Amino acid sequence: MDGVTDWRDVIEQLDAGTERVVATLGGLAEPDLRGPSALPGWTRGHVATHIARNADSLWNLLEWARTGVEIPQYPSLDRRNADLDAGAGRSADELVADVRATAARFAEQARTLPEDAWDAPVKAMQGWPHPAWYTVFRRWNEVEAHHADLAAGYGPADWPEPYVRWSSAATLADMAALPAGRRGGLAGYRITATDSGESADLGWTAGGPEASGSARALLGWLSGRTDGSGVHVRPDGPLPAPPPWPHEPSAFAPRP
Repeated sequence: MDGVTDWRDVIEQLDAGTERVVATLGGLAEPDLRGPSALPGWTRGHVATHIARNADSLWNLLEWARTGVEIPQYPSLDRRNADLDAGAGRSADELVADVRATAARFAEQARTLPEDAWDAPVKAMQGWPHPAWYTVFRRWNEVEAHHADLAAGYGPADWPEPYVRWSSAATLADMAALPAGRRGGLAGYRITATDSGESADLGWTAGGPEASGSARALLGWLSGRTDGSGVHVRPDGPLPAPPPWPHEPSAFAPRP
């Protein structure tokens, strides 16, 4: 993973990102919150509720690291979905208060976690393990990507540069490690960020197809948040469909 961004700095980024989400939600009328988000089947109220419940779920993982007692991220997928449906219809004030309070609770947990707990192994809902420190990076993806999913004026063009640098690099590294059967339409491609020079080979061989663009353009496309504007393919043709994002981390460098 990217060893340049320190997890302590990420907590500060999360605070700022949460305030941007809150500002967006605060600018929406009640009917707008019942309107469709960018995620199929979810209203904006669902997205806002998910941002809050995700903070709770990742708090659980830090508490696991703190205590040594295993706490699953979510009790079950069914419970997760039921909680989203139950919270989606709340008022704007309730949604804003929930997003802000749960984010503050997560940040406090992160800031007060004992130093020796940050390397403790925990586990994502999907089953893959990671050290506790990676939890704050997972939360970064959630806050920024789901803010864009509100479809309310904030998108990949607005993502802060530190987030783009980290998440684009992590995405390319993790995609390069995907098994052949999980590369989707990008099987056989090389993907290159033209500004950072970072790339991922997904079974690519010399002379094979390539996709390139800025790190921001690539992240928007590979995360499913844009249609690929600013991404170019060679040979010319339609952009292939990327595999589902985010990906299981491919490796963990020593804690930044």
